[in-house]
Amino acid sequence: MKASDLFIKCLENEGVERIFGVPGEENADFMMSLKKSRKIKFVLCRHEQAAAFMADVYGRLTGKAGVCLSTLGPGVTNLITGLADANMDYAPVVAIIGQGSTERLHKESHQIMDSISMLQPVSKWAQTIFKASNITEVIRKAFKVAETEKPGVTVIELPEDIAKEEVNDIPITPTLIRRPAADNRAISDALDLILASKNPIILAGNGTIRKRASNRLRVLTKNLGIGVINTFMGKGSISMDDEHCLFTIGLGSGDYNNLAIDESDLVIAAGYDLVEYSPSAWNRIEKGKKKIIHIDYTPAEIDRDYLPNVEIVSDLAGALYQINKALIERTGRQNLPLFDIKSRKKLRDLMQNDLNLDNLSNSFPMKPQRVLADVKKVMNDEDIVLADVGAHKMWVAREYNCVNPNTCLISNGFCTMGFALPGSIGAKMAFPEKKIISINGDAGFLMNVQDLETAVRHKINVVALVWLDGEYGLIKWKQQVNFDGEHSDLKFNNPDFESLGKSFGMWGKTIKSPDELIPSIEEAFNQSGPAIIGIPINYSENMRLTKRLGKVSALI
Repeated sequence: MKASDLFIKCLENEGVERIFGVPGEENADFMMSLKKSRKIKFVLCRHEQAAAFMADVYGRLTGKAGVCLSTLGPGVTNLITGLADANMDYAPVVAIIGQGSTERLHKESHQIMDSISMLQPVSKWAQTIFKASNITEVIRKAFKVAETEKPGVTVIELPEDIAKEEVNDIPITPTLIRRPAADNRAISDALDLILASKNPIILAGNGTIRKRASNRLRVLTKNLGIGVINTFMGKGSISMDDEHCLFTIGLGSGDYNNLAIDESDLVIAAGYDLVEYSPSAWNRIEKGKKKIIHIDYTPAEIDRDYLPNVEIVSDLAGALYQINKALIERTGRQNLPLFDIKSRKKLRDLMQNDLNLDNLSNSFPMKPQRVLADVKKVMNDEDIVLADVGAHKMWVAREYNCVNPNTCLISNGFCTMGFALPGSIGAKMAFPEKKIISINGDAGFLMNVQDLETAVRHKINVVALVWLDGEYGLIKWKQQVNFDGEHSDLKFNNPDFESLGKSFGMWGKTIKSPDELIPSIEEAFNQSGPAIIGIPINYSENMRLTKRLGKVSALI
């Protein structure tokens, strides 16, 4: 068969159902082969970066690698930001990129560049296919590496002349891989630290929302009887309604849960990625004296503020199960929970009361707290909110808490503006039965606004809330904090979002009072395609929050 036909058969063999992308002439044979597939749908996008974000979210929600495609040259450079985001947020993605004929790769030639070298720093593995007979191995490896913990991005480059070759081969069948169990001595050492501690706390990171890890964490938490703080990307690892939940850390240095870590003598860091929230922001008191247990798929990164006393390197869910089993064996089930979670009730109540402030405010432009409280009233526990990057992200991170994992997605590794709108399209394609909302700033939203047309064309009912302040609000906030209230010129103008929606052939509205928001969201979800709602926002709340919580310690 033709090499490009074999390529598609290998993708089908991997269970690929969708490919997001923008093809070029160097992908022509691939696209003709893809057209014949009955198993894979191609989602034609309007920008390669948006295609990568769609694959990113599709991959992190399903656990199977999302797939995106671009042509060579400028297609690859457009794709790279989305791939970097997926890789740093540990989302499994396989990127397929076009390339010119191998006969001209050695010389100066139209659109030719060394794409593989450029993509290597933002991927786990990147490889050119130099022979058609290598296709089956390269594709199997790309998916295996992308999906292996910690997941990330792999890249396959297919030159146009290789795609045309004749080949006699069959796909390699994927096999189930069992991740290793934790070392028994590490489990025992960790348990020694837990039993010797007086005030331990759990820091739940990005890894705890993947697959079975959240369930195991919840069981261990109840048996220990201690509080759990989640990072921006660890939302839902433990339910917001659980008495053990101490909500989300990462905004103000004086926030209640930052202070709770200050007072603790042991931090159990489960699935925590240092890229989410720097250890220097939470390991602040008597550095080196606070005990740390690191539980993750990989060894701890070297950081002078994160030097674990015990490292448990294994499958995360398995490690949490082993700790729980060892705890029961050593103490006896009748003596559990080990600690009294009621001691955290005062702290939890304080935080809950703080999170409820201004949820009913009728001021206009709207306060961020009221917007998020109204969104919560419309969304079910299984529905999904995606936050773009900007001042609104900080509010979503702190105020929007979850019952289930993977119901609030925040890009906090690479932290990329323009992530949420295309990401919401990927989320809706992964889970068409769920309600999907993206919360965007007016700056980030216009960075990928073109893919509203993709949602319209495919009749994808995603709702985009755009917070309107006419400034780069998070930059302003950071500058105000660091320069005594001063900031540079960050203002810009916005389109009329209702007219913008109409120009795409979709429903749009800009609300004029707080009471319009919930009815508008409900009407938006009744559309046959996407919807956009502009919301004037009062960002003077940013500095008020800073005064209450201390310096904003989250990185942009």
